[in-house]
Amino acid sequence: MSTDDIKARPPIRLVLADDHALVRQGLRSLLDLTPDLRVVGEAADGEEAVRRVAELNPDVVLMDVRMPRMTGLEALHALRRTDPSRRVVLLTTFDEDAAIIEALRAGVQGFLLKDVSMEELADAIRRVAAGETLLPPGVAERVARGVAELPRDFPHADLPEGLTRREVEVLRLIARGMSNREIAQALGTAEGTVKNQTSSILSKLGVRDRTRAVLRAMELGCL
Repeated sequence: MSTDDIKARPPIRLVLADDHALVRQGLRSLLDLTPDLRVVGEAADGEEAVRRVAELNPDVVLMDVRMPRMTGLEALHALRRTDPSRRVVLLTTFDEDAAIIEALRAGVQGFLLKDVSMEELADAIRRVAAGETLLPPGVAERVARGVAELPRDFPHADLPEGLTRREVEVLRLIARGMSNREIAQALGTAEGTVKNQTSSILSKLGVRDRTRAVLRAMELGCL
């Protein structure tokens, strides 16, 4: 995204939730230095995060996984119950497969470790705000290891006959955490074509977002 593009758009409004005050202050200071991002509220635990989101209606919620009273995962479930379209990015210092799997099942749009760079975090927030689901690189392989333990959210079925070989290829790139633009570059096609293919994939798999498309495809054995 160019500097002119950033200046031309209204800032992305964020609610930041973390039980460590110093972490919140540090993240807020860094995020507020980014022209197109603005922290409009903070919370010290999951319960407060749910209240602040209801009050402020931010574009994106940036939330720690481990918090007192109500964890980030519990808050994610609460937020998704009241607004299934709520955009949430979870942050953690722990590389935990179980937390990632639960967050994906709950429909989280982003999941990042706290050791990401400021540039990576800002890019993740922009992508989630724009409607993308941010799957970290390699997440498909890690989720596949635990997918057999998940309660089935989808009926068992054969691979839909209408899913083309190219759409399966796009699905595999989505599972690697690639954006539509990156997929288009990898496949040598237009970004608009990838968007159309992604919409077709969601429709054929009977799911509402990229995350659940990846989980559904793994259940069907095509990833």
